[in-house]
Amino acid sequence: MSWRDGNEIALLRSGTEYFPALLAAIAGARSEIFLESYLYEPDATGRQVTARLMRAARRGVRVQMLLDGFGARLLPTRLRENLLRAGVRLLFFRPEYSRFSLNRQRLRRMHRKIALIDGRLGFVGGINILDDIDEPGLAPRYDYALQIRGPLLIDLHQILVSQWRYSCWSQLKREWHRLPKPPQPEPHPGNVTAQLIRRDNLRHRRAIEAAYLEAIEAAHHEIVIANAYFLPGLSLRHAILAAARRGVKVVILLQGRIDHALLHYATRVLYRPLLAAGVEIHEYRAGFMHAKVAVIDHKWLTVGSSNIDPFSLLTAREANVVAMDFTLAQALRQDIQRHIEQDAVPITAEHGRRTRWWQRALPWLAYQLVRGLLGLTGYGRREYRE
Repeated sequence: MSWRDGNEIALLRSGTEYFPALLAAIAGARSEIFLESYLYEPDATGRQVTARLMRAARRGVRVQMLLDGFGARLLPTRLRENLLRAGVRLLFFRPEYSRFSLNRQRLRRMHRKIALIDGRLGFVGGINILDDIDEPGLAPRYDYALQIRGPLLIDLHQILVSQWRYSCWSQLKREWHRLPKPPQPEPHPGNVTAQLIRRDNLRHRRAIEAAYLEAIEAAHHEIVIANAYFLPGLSLRHAILAAARRGVKVVILLQGRIDHALLHYATRVLYRPLLAAGVEIHEYRAGFMHAKVAVIDHKWLTVGSSNIDPFSLLTAREANVVAMDFTLAQALRQDIQRHIEQDAVPITAEHGRRTRWWQRALPWLAYQLVRGLLGLTGYGRREYRE
């Protein structure tokens, strides 16, 4: 999709800022709501969003809600029935009919986190519909989203409608397939130039990866990446190493707590070559990190749902916004830096040497297992051949 000028984009930091903005937008909806989410929990946050969506549907707003068939497979039946009775159109992307199927298509999930209200106010980011608190005593989950007004919403509406119609067609919901033309977004509410980038399994298989590669290869001064699940393939890995070796400052903030153990340990295989090239690595330890963002040369930034790992880059449907704006980029960069200084620990070359032999072997074994699984599925053979 092309770059669009004249957008107003605000950075939302974690659920603390995102959910009040989303709930207010739903409450003010007049004609149409689209909501996509990978996870949707029946906790306090999920109940609030559900109540607002049902109220909107009862007052005549057309509410289209698409959840992932794996991520939200445990959504209680009673909650589903309440939504449908209220008039919410609820669908699941690739519903899970068999938990033990070996079909590799099960890996193709809908990982996007998007909302669009009346075609005039949009949200794109990495925040699912669930409470920010993972465990007592930990900081709220660390994540980002963008609130958007302006021409970029034309593209956002396009990908939402396309995915919605595909799901309606595949699940025989013909009566939900027809959608009226949405109101046009405000023509120039701001001055941010931005692009919506999607990753799918059709014409946009490598779109998000290509955006990262282009920006990293063009970097002159600084690359700052904050990504919860970081296991880049060879192309991205070589681009990051090449940038560091030509003198670009590269700072990477990663998840420090074990969330998904296999990916957690496999990522650590990359520490030694990255550190040797001069890359700064920090691990976020205050709580669980879910961010998927980057800032390059103080002006290019991306916020979205895509991790830099095989799942996001090779199989899942994702959506990221890329923007060129100094003010927005600085706000994101400063917030990442704040978390690095307050909530993270630096990783040095000595870090691995102080561990026991089996702890040093575990990352290598995890990485080989990831490669083996990718080989079995047929995904990533070229990018993860080393």
